[in-house]
Amino acid sequence: MVSGSAIATLVVFILSIICVIYPFSFPVYLPYLKRRRIPVDLTTAPIIAILVLWAAQCLGPGQVRSGTDGVKPYNILILFFSLAYMAITLDITGILQAAAFWVSNKGGSNGWKLFLYFYMMLTALSVVLGNDPVILSGTAFLVYYTKVNELNPVAWLMSEFAAANTASMVLFVGNPTNVVVCEGFQINNAAFTAYTILPFLACIVTSFFALALQFHSQKYLPKKLNVSGDLDVRSVLLDPKGALVGSLLLGTCLVVIIVVSFFHVDVWKISLPFAVAKFVFDMGWDHYRYMNKISMIGAHKAKKSDEDLSQAEDDIVLSQLAQHRTNALKDEGDGKGEPNERSSKAVTFEKNVTSEEPIPSLVPSPTETRNNTRSNTADTLRPGSNNKISPSTSTPLPIPFFQQLKLFLHSYQHRISVHFPTIYTAFPRLPFALVPFAFSQFILIEALAHQGWIDIFARWLVIATGRRMYPTIWVVGVLGVILCNLSGTNIGATILLTKIVRSALLASAGGNLDAVNLNAFSRSAGIALAVASNIGAVSFTFSASLAGLLWKQILNQKGIHTIKQGTFARWNILPIMVMTGVGMAVVSAEMAVLY
Repeated sequence: MVSGSAIATLVVFILSIICVIYPFSFPVYLPYLKRRRIPVDLTTAPIIAILVLWAAQCLGPGQVRSGTDGVKPYNILILFFSLAYMAITLDITGILQAAAFWVSNKGGSNGWKLFLYFYMMLTALSVVLGNDPVILSGTAFLVYYTKVNELNPVAWLMSEFAAANTASMVLFVGNPTNVVVCEGFQINNAAFTAYTILPFLACIVTSFFALALQFHSQKYLPKKLNVSGDLDVRSVLLDPKGALVGSLLLGTCLVVIIVVSFFHVDVWKISLPFAVAKFVFDMGWDHYRYMNKISMIGAHKAKKSDEDLSQAEDDIVLSQLAQHRTNALKDEGDGKGEPNERSSKAVTFEKNVTSEEPIPSLVPSPTETRNNTRSNTADTLRPGSNNKISPSTSTPLPIPFFQQLKLFLHSYQHRISVHFPTIYTAFPRLPFALVPFAFSQFILIEALAHQGWIDIFARWLVIATGRRMYPTIWVVGVLGVILCNLSGTNIGATILLTKIVRSALLASAGGNLDAVNLNAFSRSAGIALAVASNIGAVSFTFSASLAGLLWKQILNQKGIHTIKQGTFARWNILPIMVMTGVGMAVVSAEMAVLY
């Protein structure tokens, strides 16, 4: 018999998910701060749900403190943030943009070859760095590249999103959902890669063919591009020494993590010291450059100060791409009129982007992109700027103390940005929104378990699969892809399904348990969920993953408003269906060999 409190818990849980998928805000009036809008979204909705359930006594302190069947949230978050910091600071050096320039030079003017090369590059980078850093840099580059070369951006951006999210299934550190699966199903970290490498290869190849089939027309992928000469790869590599040290530390960290996983050591104990070492290096290197007045390579070309690293890199990318395009037009044109007209079109794009009003963000400011982080603060903080608060030109705050405090904090912020530009640029880009969301999801799912819902869902899973291996793979896999869209994000879906499968191991639903291989049931469900949680991001809603929310936000900031929710879902239907079928088929073949 389901109690009233159990029904209330499920309703509140569903409402919190709806608010994550469809965020909104409402206005409130606060003393001294005047009218403000309070968002109900990814970071606030789950917390509000927890407070409501706690007030209604539907959950207690035990559910708030406990983990989920051996899955410790702090383990996952420390590991993820450590690797994210190393990947983001590596990206700040310009190494990912340099790789994009190198691939562009290899592809030349052949549209299809360039499409394939970019897809392969984004896949390789996402395997090592994870999807978020690649989405952050790759999206901005492709927006600039397609705009300058007057290409339809849809094909290039959709393929980037599919490649980055699919490739994150290879290493267990590629996505927080992978870490949840490894801890929840007690899968060795190196064994995880062994299990997922074949499904990854099958999915990434079939996804490319599905994308190529969808975008085969000249409208999306022209056979010939109007480009001439090679892009200067060195121009966007702002910090070669930092890139070298960052690559060595990140690569060594990943190798050590895989090795020590055989000795049952918590991997966060490995990743955290490497992240601290990288932080110490960044602090020391920034201080050394500041004291010796050494600017980053290429920053002076864009006439930007060191604290404006991301904007400087964007300016260099745009300049190189515009020159790349202009040279081609001059080569094939018989006059200067048309090339000048087209090249000015590319320059206009840059001005439009930087002058747009800020667009409301689905992801809170800590995860905002490079352009938003830097351009919104640089002018305010620069000495001599007209944006400073002036009593004669703007309305003073009711209490002068707050005004003085604000000016002091702005001045202090500027000094930090000049002295430590790498740290100042990296920290706002860390996915801090993941912290409250992940902890909240663990607590809410514990609340569902406390009210008996997890046991009910587990019995349904047992009835549907009979704990048999092949039905389990397909039910968990397909359900995982669907729940990525309906459970807020793939993180929430993974935590929920992990809890359900573990409960199903102990659930009684009749039948002969002697004829059931529970090890095969658990392992097949875990690997199917690992594949589904990654490809599930390439789905119907932007909120299916944090990477999707970040990707959409970057497009809005760069002026790409053509990819709406319906467009996103329409272009993802074929790739997700193909990858789900092929991925689950490969997992079934693997489990057949093993069991």
